[in-house]
Amino acid sequence: MRVIRPFTTHVVNPVTRLFAGWAPWFGILTYRGRKSGQTYRTPMNVFRRGDGYVFALTYGSDVDWVKNVVAAGECWVRTHGRDVHLVDPEVFVDPKQRQVPALIRGFLRINRVTEFMRMRIAEPA
Repeated sequence: MRVIRPFTTHVVNPVTRLFAGWAPWFGILTYRGRKSGQTYRTPMNVFRRGDGYVFALTYGSDVDWVKNVVAAGECWVRTHGRDVHLVDPEVFVDPKQRQVPALIRGFLRINRVTEFMRMRIAEPA
């Protein structure tokens, strides 16, 4: 998957941003760079689980967006047309991909994705 990352970043992401905030199993993650302070909006797969959301780390946990969210301890995700504040990021390994829908597991297995990040929905202020 790392081989296609530049293509995804520069070609797929701009197109995906057009619908990711509304489509099932997609979202637009908004977070700040830990060094630059710049705001980033990254489309990705997101799955609701209990009182939070789970993200499949298709490029692994050693990517900037994961480091930025973990450092900040929070982010926002736009999914199903609404913005949700997420906190307490936790990276974990699940070789059986139990935290994602069954339809998605096959794709993740083919690509050897075993790392995920779980975040809970922040309590309203």
